[in-house]
Amino acid sequence: MIFFTTCKINIGLNIVARRPDGYHDIETLMVPVDWHDILEIVPAKGDTSTLTVLGRQVDCQPEDNLVMKAYRALNAVTPLPPVDIYLEKIVPDQAGLGGGSADASFTLTGLNEMFRLGMSKEQLADIAATLGADCPLFVYNRPMLATGTGTTLREVDIDLTHYYIVIVKPDIKVPTREAYAGVTPAPWPTPLADMLSDIVAAAPANDFEASVFDRHPLLQTIKQELTEMGAVYASMSGSGSAVFGMFDDADKARRAAESMKCHGITRICRPV
Repeated sequence: MIFFTTCKINIGLNIVARRPDGYHDIETLMVPVDWHDILEIVPAKGDTSTLTVLGRQVDCQPEDNLVMKAYRALNAVTPLPPVDIYLEKIVPDQAGLGGGSADASFTLTGLNEMFRLGMSKEQLADIAATLGADCPLFVYNRPMLATGTGTTLREVDIDLTHYYIVIVKPDIKVPTREAYAGVTPAPWPTPLADMLSDIVAAAPANDFEASVFDRHPLLQTIKQELTEMGAVYASMSGSGSAVFGMFDDADKARRAAESMKCHGITRICRPV
């Protein structure tokens, strides 16, 4: 079985508080977009499950990949036959786009479909939450307001499908620990949930941007250029280093994407 995974952008990201366990409570709107990795799951040729990664280089061993962690997590709940998994990486990593998280969650939903396990999305999302904060989103694969550590999801009545999303990923790495170290957590005066009726007018911030832009000024330049070329909203996604602009005109989006190629990997996406 072949699956085309998604990735996501964050519209608004408030680091609300640091938790006693060292993690952080956040509030963010996570929106899946149609930039795909390709995932194929087939019955194993041998007695054990394997993962073969193609395309973009991933800096981890196959057994440490979130895809294999997803297989093992589901196998611990309900024993599975061995499978061979082939993953073609297209979405850039270390971008704040959740590409690896999407691969893991699509593995869960793919195995559920392949072996007719009959597990609900809620059950799969609970397993996904043990793998990473972004993972449950991709079980539902629709815009969600995320709170808590990012795994508490709430459906929102928002339609962004008329926007063209230009994503730019320069050759910059922003370690998550570094990004959080530059933020002083505090709740916003107006919660993000109250801004969703008009995202463009509200223009919610990403709390990571101030410190990350100081260290990596190219990211601020990209955001500014996207805005100057007609983006109605622009932001860094997650803790970076991808920056995106939302355009309500296809021609403006195409021109912006062409211009942004000088800064790195560039893609026009549509919200799922």
